[in-house]
Amino acid sequence: MHIQKIGIVGAGQMGNGIAHVMSLAGYDVMLNDISEDALSKAMEVMHGNMSRQVGRGKIAEADMEAAIARITTTKKLTELGCCDLIIEAATERENIKQAIFDELLPHLKPETILTSNTSSISITRLASRTDRPEKFMGFHFMNPVPVMQLVELIRGIATDEETFAACKEVVDRLNKTAASAEDFPAFIVNRILMPMINEAVYTLYEGVGNVQSIDSSLRLGANHPMGPLELADFIGLDTCLAIMNVLHDGLADTKYRPCPLLTKYVEAGWLGRKTKRGFYDYRGEVPVPTR
Repeated sequence: MHIQKIGIVGAGQMGNGIAHVMSLAGYDVMLNDISEDALSKAMEVMHGNMSRQVGRGKIAEADMEAAIARITTTKKLTELGCCDLIIEAATERENIKQAIFDELLPHLKPETILTSNTSSISITRLASRTDRPEKFMGFHFMNPVPVMQLVELIRGIATDEETFAACKEVVDRLNKTAASAEDFPAFIVNRILMPMINEAVYTLYEGVGNVQSIDSSLRLGANHPMGPLELADFIGLDTCLAIMNVLHDGLADTKYRPCPLLTKYVEAGWLGRKTKRGFYDYRGEVPVPTR
């Protein structure tokens, strides 16, 4: 199964990161989003990130120019029909992802592989509503995509070996490491990471420590590069809450109950870095804890 043209749905943080690494690896990339502003911003972000790589000697300027030239953008989802592999990287809501696949399906080649960058939603369930469950799987990149080495590959119950092998070959070409995960809620990384973040929020909620002390304790006491609340802000508190809800609903265990404080922050629209407020306030020159 030869893959050369890759379609990416969603030009946000994850989508532009995936487009970045795919284009540098020599793939032709078609990046889709419903917003022209999001597409323009994604191209600016990729150009800026690649320029930093050039400055650090990680890639040559000619590589950057060739990679940028391999990326085309479109607001029309149907134009992705010519792609060999499609990676859906839209927001972590199942109804939105399903609507994207419904619109795409009539325009795809029979051999096109469909994948989702979901960090928690059932691959088997997403695949079952398409016309190609055997050519559907989870393709979960870590954030920030150009930096993080791991990619989780998740088979649905119907995913065939040829599809898995083709996606594994793409990961190898990116010089990243693939981890094969079973199709259980939140897979491997978020099954472990999100309950830790949720417990950190409970620790704040119960007054055991403030934002600064919780993050400093994990950075200095567990050698984490980022405190759990700082990391939650980086990921997006809405995404953290969505994953905890998937874990709680899917595994029916009270230990995965989202902390009420996490829910309150999301209801307030304090989603972390992307809204300038979360567990930290990012509106000044230096982030300041909000509690």
